[in-house]
Amino acid sequence: MKQVAPAQSRYQRFDSIDAFHLALTDLPGSDHAAVDAAARRQMQLTKPPGSLGRLEEIALFLAGWQARERPGIDGAQAVIFAGNHGVATQGVSAFPPAVTAQMVANFAAGGAAINALTGAIGIPLRVVPLHLDRPTADFTAAPAMEEEECLAALNAGAAAVEPGSDLLLLGEMGIANSTAAAALCLRSFGGAATDWVGPGTGLSASGVSLKGAVIERAMARHAEASATPFETLRRVGGRELAAIAGATVAARHARVPVLLDGYICCAAIAPLAVAAPAIVDHCIAAHCSAEPGHRLLLDRLGLRPLLELDMRLGEGSGAAVAAAVIRSALAAHNGMATFAEAGVTSGA
Repeated sequence: MKQVAPAQSRYQRFDSIDAFHLALTDLPGSDHAAVDAAARRQMQLTKPPGSLGRLEEIALFLAGWQARERPGIDGAQAVIFAGNHGVATQGVSAFPPAVTAQMVANFAAGGAAINALTGAIGIPLRVVPLHLDRPTADFTAAPAMEEEECLAALNAGAAAVEPGSDLLLLGEMGIANSTAAAALCLRSFGGAATDWVGPGTGLSASGVSLKGAVIERAMARHAEASATPFETLRRVGGRELAAIAGATVAARHARVPVLLDGYICCAAIAPLAVAAPAIVDHCIAAHCSAEPGHRLLLDRLGLRPLLELDMRLGEGSGAAVAAAVIRSALAAHNGMATFAEAGVTSGA
């Protein structure tokens, strides 16, 4: 099969809010010819059809987005975006905001879980801190970001995508960002705050109740505002969440498949999915985290997680573990012999 050159994203920079929204209305699709070619290969491999279950689905998914019969992830990249949140002053986290910068330093020193996990699968890790010395505004009293700040965060995410990558693993770090994630989900999909809040970094039951009350106040504060993806991200999101959204959109236009980590990563694209449900078509949910709202969110996004390991660390850790499964799926798809090559009688 003819190999297709990697696409270059037209959205490595969003020059305006309108440009960001336009990118959501002009989403390229998967390469159906490559999917068909990969499916024909699967039918010729020395196994009963479908016997490798979702491993076969993964191979076909990546074939479509990489536009080749035999996809790979030798050129995968993992990116963590980090940001601080003004809503932390409301007491919604078990840890102080200073921990964000401390963990970024830990990433740089190679001492975090994500360092060990990406190292184990040979995927390079990049950390993008976003103005950690300048938290967003407390979104119970004002929009989390000014328009320029939110647009800059979207662009920071878009700029982190390397066109031609085989796979993009996304992660985050930010004290109080599970509160922002719950607020994004509530404003995007509705329901009650209790549907979306959880313990985050380890809150008690009373702490979770407080978090829910804080989110309800935020909803009331922004109730009359526009519900466009951009406005939702800037009003109740955060810089690292907007960066994840920007990276996801840019990756789509570069035809780079995306591996989303847990609840917070998935929440970052919730406002996009409401306006453009097809944005999830190039995304894989790495796992279903132990954060209570994640299962509901995955259902709303129409994503089926690869793993359920009761993880809730964030920082891209679940995505790194899932990438090992993806590597196994591709090893089978690319490395197995066909019936003809092995001299085995086909069941067809």
